[in-house]
Amino acid sequence: MPAAIVTSAQQFDFYSGGGLDQAFLGMAEMDGEGNVNVSHIAGRMSGPGGFIDISQGAKTMVFCGSFAAKGVRNEIGGGRLRILAHGDVPKLVAAVAGITFSGAQARARGQRVIYVTERAVFQLTPEGVELIEVAPGIDIKSDVLNRMQFQPIVKTPMTMAAKYFGA
Repeated sequence: MPAAIVTSAQQFDFYSGGGLDQAFLGMAEMDGEGNVNVSHIAGRMSGPGGFIDISQGAKTMVFCGSFAAKGVRNEIGGGRLRILAHGDVPKLVAAVAGITFSGAQARARGQRVIYVTERAVFQLTPEGVELIEVAPGIDIKSDVLNRMQFQPIVKTPMTMAAKYFGA
């Protein structure tokens, strides 16, 4: 039995009015300013749909996506991630092809923003994008930092729980 039946306009008013405590959306690319692109991919532009309404209004925004694209091959087991092929297309880029979500605006709103990939997790801070977690089995320098087109803040990243990697 539904608790409420609302129109799509009312649903979008809820999103835009900050009704979501947290939201999880995909990302095609992200950059060192915390910007996310989901609408300018491989030289083509597509409409972002409700992405902007949802991502702007949520108090905590979690973006999920792979670290790279085209040819990525990973192996999970024994409590660790092993990268068999890194992929030919970087997704953590110097500047996104189009800004669908603005890191600067998120900081101005005081929004909490997390970016999750299979090998690393980042958080948007007032100083910039910070690496906060890495998968077990991943070398921070060769598997993460050397494969990004921007330098994140690196303090003391934690290791993700091995149970998520077949331990």
